[in-house]
This record gives sequence, C-alpha cells and structure tokens, in this order.
Amino acid sequence: MEKNILLGHGSGGKLSHELIEKVFIRHFSNEILKQQTDSAILDQIAFTTDSYVVDPIFFSGGNIGTLAVCGTVNDLAVSGATPKYISAAFIIEEGFPVSDLEIIVQSMAEEAEKAGVMIVTGDTKVVNRGQCDKVFINTAGIGLIDEKHKHISTGAQIETGDVILINGSIADHGMAIMAGRNFGNFKTDITSDCAPLNGLIREVLDAGCRVKFMRDATRGGIATVLSELAAGKGIGLEIDEPEVPVSENVRGMCELLGFDPFYVANEGKVLIVVHPEDAAKALSIMKNHEFGRMSAAIGRIVSEHQRKAILNTEIGGRRIIDMLAGEQLPRIC
Repeated sequence: MEKNILLGHGSGGKLSHELIEKVFIRHFSNEILKQQTDSAILDQIAFTTDSYVVDPIFFSGGNIGTLAVCGTVNDLAVSGATPKYISAAFIIEEGFPVSDLEIIVQSMAEEAEKAGVMIVTGDTKVVNRGQCDKVFINTAGIGLIDEKHKHISTGAQIETGDVILINGSIADHGMAIMAGRNFGNFKTDITSDCAPLNGLIREVLDAGCRVKFMRDATRGGIATVLSELAAGKGIGLEIDEPEVPVSENVRGMCELLGFDPFYVANEGKVLIVVHPEDAAKALSIMKNHEFGRMSAAIGRIVSEHQRKAILNTEIGGRRIIDMLAGEQLPRIC
C-alpha cells in the first residue's frame, strides 16, 4: 500500500481497489458494503453515491452536471433498480461564473426529466479561490428494486454459457474529455456517450430476459469490469475483439496517443450478462433503443481459465484482459 494518495488511486483500477480494500472496507466493514456493488441493496431500496470532478467541466456531449445525473441513474439501473430520487451537493470555487453554474444546473434538470427521476435535496458550499477547481458535484441516488432482480448486482446466478452484451461503441467519453483538454490541439468530432441507461435496461428486464449481471463501464473501461467480474466470481470469460464496437475516430485517436480503448472511460455503456437463450431477444431490444443502436454480443462465460478474462484478438491471438494499473486518464468523471 502506498504511503500517500496518488492520482492512480482514483482511476478505478488496481490502486483504487487496493485503497478500498485496505482502508475503507477495513474500517467500514459490514455485510452490505462487502458486496462492493454499484448500489447498496437495502430491502426494496437501492442506494448509491458518487462525486464528479471532471476536467474540463464542459465537453462535447455534456458537462459535469450531465455526468452527475447520468452516472447516478446508471449506478442504480445496472443494479436492477428503478431510479427515483437524487440529491445534489455542490462545492464551488469563489469567482466561478453564475452563468456557467446555471448551464450545469439546467443540464441536470434536463437529464433528470429524461430519466424520470427527481432531484429532491442538496447542499451548496463555496470555498476560497484556489481551494477547488471550479466546481465539484456529489450526488446520492435512491431507487426501488424488485426481489427478483436483487441478484443482478452481485452476479450470483452467472453460469457457463451466459452471453456478454454491450450497448454500443466504447471509449467515446474518455476520448471526448481528452479532446476537450486540447491535448495536441486535436480537432475531432468525438462526442461523449454520456446518457441515462435506465430506460434501455428497464425494457430488457420487463421483456423477461434472464439478466445475470450488469455493470456500467466507467473508470477503467470495459477491461476493468471484465477483469473484476472474472476474478470476483471465480469464472472464466472470453471476449472476441472484432465484435467489440469502437468508432473509427476513437480508434484512430487511441492509436495516435497510445491508449487501449478497452481501458478508456465510458459514461453511457453497460455490460450485460444474459442467459444464452435470451441473448438474441435482449440484443434486439437494445438495438431498437436510442442508446443501443450499436449493441453487440462480445463474449461469453466459459468453464476454462477460471478467474481470468481472455481476449481473442483480431489477429488470431489470445491475451489476458487485466485490470487497469496506475492511471490512464485522470479526472474523466
């Protein structure tokens, strides 16, 4: 364990997991927290919290307020819950333009309306100039969950043969943030995939598809989610690289800058593990939704190489998909 906090501790990868296990879980330990799911499942309620510190706060496809609502809604939705209520707390730097704050708040109101949730409580703190980078937002979310969906967040019912789906192209958000930082003076039309996914997820669940697990792939990208799933559940995964959607613009920018899109952040992508007999039905539903036009079946649960996620590469090779080590893109959400 490092003696001091590094930027990598906020990456969602190995350092983040080490910090959670050796500090937070060790001191806060209880049966609910030990599940380490996106939302805590409390009887018929799902409860989640998150903080947003993205840089820049305005980017192609959204802003920090868009992220705050969509991220909270998605953490509830991937647990099988129906999002209902959100809190919003703002830490604002002295001198921050009120006009920019109003744009952020308006974006939050619009996203909340789209997702069918209400922002019902909040808090505001203002700190001296230089003690905060413009504005940080903390949210908490509450949703209602049916008993039949409580297993989803833990993946307790995953079996060999289950199919892994994703609702579209990966790495859009991380590359949109990178472009927003004017890194290398890029001119690109890459747009963040930031979106509330509760509508898409609800359609899949209401159709009776036997969903075994869901997780939104944010910090650390899909690689970290897949690696966590394999190691945490003691199962083997195989992912077919040619089937994973990546837009040409994103692929080109990743190649130019040396990023692996599997490790780049998303804000509107969900990985769904579903019973093989329901995979085609779920995929069809996803493709008919506005946030799932590019949905694809990208892999499966296998009996081999337990606790490992394996990538079948485009050139015919195989390699292990490991968890993100260190930092790749700091402050992407």
